[in-house]
Amino acid sequence: MNFKTSRLIFCLNVSVISVILLLSGCVERKAQKSSEHLEEMAMGTSANEVIPFFQHWNLILGDGSNVGQATNYEHEDFFYTVKDDEKDWVVFKTPNAGNTHGTSNNTRTELAQLKKWSPMTDAKMNATLKVMNVATTGDARVPATYSVVVGQIHSADGHENEPLKIFYKKFPGHTKGSVFWNYEINTAGDDNSKRWDYSHPIWGYDFSVVGTDKNSYPTEPKDGIALGEAFSYEVKIKEGVMHLKFTSEGHETKTFTKNLVLSEYADRQDFPEQVERLFVPIGQDGVERKNAYTEEGLFFKLGCYNQTNGKDPKVNKVWCSGAETHDGNIEKQYADGNYAEVWFESASIEVSGDAISNAGYFQANDGLSKKTVYPHEVIPFMDKFKILTGDGTHVDDLTKYGHKDFFYTVIDGTRRWVVYKTPNSGVTSKNSSNTRTELQEKREWTPEQGGNLTGTCKVMQVSVSGDARVAASYSTVVGQIHSGEGHENEPLKIFYKKFPGHKKGSVFWNYEINTAGDDNSKRWDFSTAVWGNDMSDVGPSKDEFPPEPNDGIELGEEFSYEVNVYEGIMYLTFKSEGHRTKTFTKNLISSEYGNSADLPEQVKKLFVPIGQDGTERHNAYSGELNYFKQGAYNQTNGKSPETNMVWCAGAETYGGDIAKQYENGCYTEVWFRAATIGPGIPPK
Repeated sequence: MNFKTSRLIFCLNVSVISVILLLSGCVERKAQKSSEHLEEMAMGTSANEVIPFFQHWNLILGDGSNVGQATNYEHEDFFYTVKDDEKDWVVFKTPNAGNTHGTSNNTRTELAQLKKWSPMTDAKMNATLKVMNVATTGDARVPATYSVVVGQIHSADGHENEPLKIFYKKFPGHTKGSVFWNYEINTAGDDNSKRWDYSHPIWGYDFSVVGTDKNSYPTEPKDGIALGEAFSYEVKIKEGVMHLKFTSEGHETKTFTKNLVLSEYADRQDFPEQVERLFVPIGQDGVERKNAYTEEGLFFKLGCYNQTNGKDPKVNKVWCSGAETHDGNIEKQYADGNYAEVWFESASIEVSGDAISNAGYFQANDGLSKKTVYPHEVIPFMDKFKILTGDGTHVDDLTKYGHKDFFYTVIDGTRRWVVYKTPNSGVTSKNSSNTRTELQEKREWTPEQGGNLTGTCKVMQVSVSGDARVAASYSTVVGQIHSGEGHENEPLKIFYKKFPGHKKGSVFWNYEINTAGDDNSKRWDFSTAVWGNDMSDVGPSKDEFPPEPNDGIELGEEFSYEVNVYEGIMYLTFKSEGHRTKTFTKNLISSEYGNSADLPEQVKKLFVPIGQDGTERHNAYSGELNYFKQGAYNQTNGKSPETNMVWCAGAETYGGDIAKQYENGCYTEVWFRAATIGPGIPPK
């Protein structure tokens, strides 16, 4: 990209325009009611009269819409002018939850520049502003909570990352908040999910200072900025270097520089300690391109980009705040402080005369959050599967198929996932007591022919009700091999199980015998622990739980598995960041359990007391057609434990009302971001 050195300079001084409502009976705007700081509305004064530069930006609102250039434009919920301290201000306001722009989790009322420019040319943005409100709810352990971004540099190309975000953040009960700026790496390679920010304090703390639990806060910063206290920033780009200057009356002026075309973070050993502590534990540990943002078009953004959202922190412990959203009702969010509001007194930009159109960015991102992204667009092997969902619906063609209650896609702040969700009670298959939203492979194969299935997932929810004495309670199956012949038993089930009140759960896999003879009622499972405990770890009474596993997996913690069946042998591999990789083998064509003397002690403890004490065919599953299954197969059901103390969990089902089960945590939810299927491969 070539740019001339000539610049178009737009100097934006505030014109003092005041229109005071003196006539009784005039209707006040909603915004006037929602802000105690607002003294008078500058009725009739457009934002462009206060800061005359709106022809150079598109305005994105808190409902996700791009309204284009905001000359002579206002919106009573998001964008308008006010008069305060004899000055006119432009108000940018947005709730914790609304419709977002692009792939973001966060709402914004924000300007986005219509042109993009090279980091090797000159560009400049100035602003004077004051933050009037940040969200009053959220999880204090999440760094993004209670914060708003008031200025950015954004890339229009590549990963569309952000070399600059200027934040304001204030914890509830504090008078003063912090101002800091973040640099987001331009991640090397095609996988941008491993990107991270490095945060620099200006006044107060940096991004990484958080509370010790959900509702406890760090000490108030001594040199912070109060709500309603004005400050200014200057962002200047020259020859690939970003120069930052921050000023506020009564505070020390702060300056910073950052090279945008030569990375400091191209090697793993270069990671700052802050990043090691904040981002690496959640798997965001990428390295940066050596030339950083070289050759990418950049553009300024300015306004109110609310960083506090309603997403569950177990989705992403850095970006998902779990704040109050009133189900997206904007009026209710504004009424109880669950929004961000920023007032700008002045602003200006200077850019190269050779800056070029940024239309491609808007074309790619406008309306994206409202577009349906189907599961097959995230995991493209869906053509090889059919599905059964938690309400009993069977679908054979998964191309462009999704269901808002059971099978859909989400973004967790870094990447897209396919969600499988199902209640404790719904409609299930003919031979099962358990609901599922689960894929079933269309191809069938014998163990001798083999097959391979991989999955990278995280379990977001297991039922919070059940009977702790029942082995299947509080668990879900995330992957299977199922027989399509004979007794139709299951040579593999991969489980996740977590007791209420525990932080960590267990991952284990079960082998179900292919019972000898015609009577399959005596079948049983043998369970093998991967991380944590096996299936036989149960509570001493209905509401008493065993000790939490030391090496377990948390809800929201990612793990992966590979199931490789080759020439009759099943090879299993389990991996998770921060946990030891585990491998197992199991012969599927020659049984270990052909005689009564072969029953394992675990089976004698768990299954024999309920009369499930069968033996297996000596050739196990040899010659039987099998298929893979993947998704969320909820093992917690509402059946009475007296019926079966292994499989009948006695959980809450609200009479089968799915909405009530979801509302009260009586369901299972599993997210997959990657999965593959294919033929068995020779083991390494």
